[in-house]
Amino acid sequence: MALRRSGRGGFTFRTRAGAALLAAAGFLAAGAAAAPPAAAQQQQPLRAVMNLDLQVLDPIITTSNVTRAFAFLVFDTLIGMDSNGVYRPQMLESWEASEDRLTWTFKLRPGLEWHDGTPVTAEDCVASLRRWGARDGLGSRLMAATRALRVVDDKTFVIELARPFSQVIEAIGKSNAQIPFMMPARLAATDPSRAVPEIIGSGPYTFNRAEWRPGDRAVFRRNSRYRPREEPADGLAGGKRALIERVELISLPDPATRVTALQAGEADYLELVPTDYVALLRRDRNITLVNPPPRAQIFGVVAINHAQPPFNNVLVRRALQQAMDQREIMAGLGLPSDMVHDFCQSIFMCGGTYASEAGTEGLRQTSLERARALLREAGYNNERVVLLHSLDSITLNPISLVVIDRMRRAGFNVDVAASDYSTAAQRRLRRDPVENGGWSVIPVVWNGYDLANPIGHYATAYNCSQNYASWYCDPALTPLLEQFAAENDPARRQAIADEMQRRVHENVNAVFVGQFAIPAAHRANLRGVINVGFPVFWNIERAGATR
Repeated sequence: MALRRSGRGGFTFRTRAGAALLAAAGFLAAGAAAAPPAAAQQQQPLRAVMNLDLQVLDPIITTSNVTRAFAFLVFDTLIGMDSNGVYRPQMLESWEASEDRLTWTFKLRPGLEWHDGTPVTAEDCVASLRRWGARDGLGSRLMAATRALRVVDDKTFVIELARPFSQVIEAIGKSNAQIPFMMPARLAATDPSRAVPEIIGSGPYTFNRAEWRPGDRAVFRRNSRYRPREEPADGLAGGKRALIERVELISLPDPATRVTALQAGEADYLELVPTDYVALLRRDRNITLVNPPPRAQIFGVVAINHAQPPFNNVLVRRALQQAMDQREIMAGLGLPSDMVHDFCQSIFMCGGTYASEAGTEGLRQTSLERARALLREAGYNNERVVLLHSLDSITLNPISLVVIDRMRRAGFNVDVAASDYSTAAQRRLRRDPVENGGWSVIPVVWNGYDLANPIGHYATAYNCSQNYASWYCDPALTPLLEQFAAENDPARRQAIADEMQRRVHENVNAVFVGQFAIPAAHRANLRGVINVGFPVFWNIERAGATR
């Protein structure tokens, strides 16, 4: 029997088996009463159940993981990272740097077309890079270091740097949001703070907006014009071969429904296995669990609104930091011990390239008593703190429950605004005071890809900018970002990254509440599933399918 939070903020008891049967009834009834024959099964669409509902279709204006999965279906990138972390040409045929590494020449491979049949040109790529560079933290630093971004001919463009910038390829090939997906120039001309009016990409699948039903499903069809690279698919690089004609991203809010649908064959893929059901699915021979690679593990984070009281006061932010206990929060996820780090305060992920213990001394034994003392020192007077609680996320919901409890025990006056994640994400964009519909804190999860590059990191890259809904600003961090961007020596980079980590913890740009790994799961008859830590759907086919 399990204790579960109800939509009204209370709790109800129910058995897992009973929950699964009741929740799944409507979804399974929509399928055929009898399974289709084997030949028909091979023609069935690939149905992927996402952790969150798809609400935003423009990957440049959001950092949402479900939008990233959407974007990798319909758009393509100039450069892709393979499974070993090596950057390889994707839409590009080649790139070349001058001897002083200040001039970079990029050449598109031939035969690329947009979904409307028009050719992909260098002008499209330049416009796309400019729009991305106006929003993304790492992209904005690349643009700031660029003297000229110009078209040479239909297939060639050049970046001329005004000063050394060590991360040109890493920026254009980045796998964390916002990703520089390519769009036609006419769409890339859209104000980067507004969503593009059409979804036209050059990726392996097409999207028909008229078929999109938010809260239910989004439908994608194989792009017959797509020309995959010749080499085998490898991570986010290589040949993106669309082997299944139709892909559907499905929204199923209830975790039990998701699991039952997968076991019954009504769904083919779960983006994240609900934590209560990991052990169950490990025993099911018809299901394959896919553990994310180390670079794609997840960090739970409490994002903070630095623009509004009381968290515009660093002492209040430090009180929040002291109120959190990683071990208690991670225990709330209910994951097996082999999927949770016992303790990690490296903002670059434990096991990551830049992992270190710099600045973590005061965080190894956090204390509610110390949190209360900091609140008194800050002059906190029981001001209302609004926490955005995402009920529909299998990761954010349990993390939020423990965070709420810890904050209240520390002395914060917490007002919980419970909703689905999409509603919380929209409210998070508001800078208003809490009495006018604003917010104070929101638990979120960051993928390891999002934390790998110190100048592309959510807690560093947007320092003193308006492009990330936390609005943190630490003047001491700015020169460190500039130094890292210009530095080529690995040892010196590590030293700069260490100092950046100290500044993030000192200023409390965000509070890091634990590193963990949640597997994806798919039907065992799927083959060719690429494990990059988030869903990509090229290269997949059903066992026995003919082509």
